[in-house]
Amino acid sequence: MNTEYRNKLYNRIKDVFEKEDTQERQGFLEARENFDNQQTTAFELARQVVERSYPMEDVATLRKFKKKYGDPCDVVAKDKCFYFAHQEDVDDEGEPKQTKSHFDFSLYGNLNGSEYGHGEEDPDHFAHAYYREELKEGGCNPDIIAQQSGKDSNPHKTKHVDACNKFLGKGRYGSNEIGMTQKFNEQFELDVIGTSHCRSRAIACTKAEYEQFEQWRMAKANVVSKHQTWIDSISKQTEQLKIGLKAYRYLSEGIELAKELGIELDEAELVRTNSTGLTIYNPSNLANLIKGMKNKNVSREDKIKARLQYEKQSVN
Repeated sequence: MNTEYRNKLYNRIKDVFEKEDTQERQGFLEARENFDNQQTTAFELARQVVERSYPMEDVATLRKFKKKYGDPCDVVAKDKCFYFAHQEDVDDEGEPKQTKSHFDFSLYGNLNGSEYGHGEEDPDHFAHAYYREELKEGGCNPDIIAQQSGKDSNPHKTKHVDACNKFLGKGRYGSNEIGMTQKFNEQFELDVIGTSHCRSRAIACTKAEYEQFEQWRMAKANVVSKHQTWIDSISKQTEQLKIGLKAYRYLSEGIELAKELGIELDEAELVRTNSTGLTIYNPSNLANLIKGMKNKNVSREDKIKARLQYEKQSVN
């Protein structure tokens, strides 16, 4: 079996792995859906908090002043990231202390409360996972950061990360966004009064509100975590798949493996060969090994059936 057929088999089987309804995949999809809900709720809360500090009538007045007096009164701008703070905690001496953090509602916003998260991979990882299907359709690899987890930076990884960011329209240093990034970010902008980046003066909120913002940020981080777990499970399977396909001498062995995994191949795409050679990596054994790495969702009926069978065996 030549390299072309190995690659065809590998990509076809890997595609099935990615579409299987496993616990890891479901966990990722649920985390992403939960983030959408949390993003909507948290942003509406942010709107209330911001407008409490910067009433809309004040914003309108300042805009009139800018129109009349020009740049000296240019102190209102749209923003999607905010410093929120409360003073309901106390220090070791029992004195009130400020608890403050940076909350960024943009697609590439930080996940740890740091405004200047240069070099941090998580925002890229989140954006790629969030728009995974769109990136795949665009010929990009949205899983590259997860696949390269724990490895040093390298040209292969950089090439794919850059391609994903270009496809999404990521700007430099949080500005000049276009395309999907711009469309996402425009949904989460509010009028803020100030003259510095992110209007860095802390906006007062209650402790309960602050904790809601933290829960939203944790939901965003959970998308990254669940995506990593899912891709790790696929990577374990594909590593074994590569070993097996590399060991096969005949195309028929690869086709047998696919059948053992329950995958119907397009016979027009692959050229069948009738051969009887020594199988170094038995297709049936390899299929069972790979199947054992999956955590497929099990129906309630199947769980009851398995339990009854177990109890029957125990009695016997």
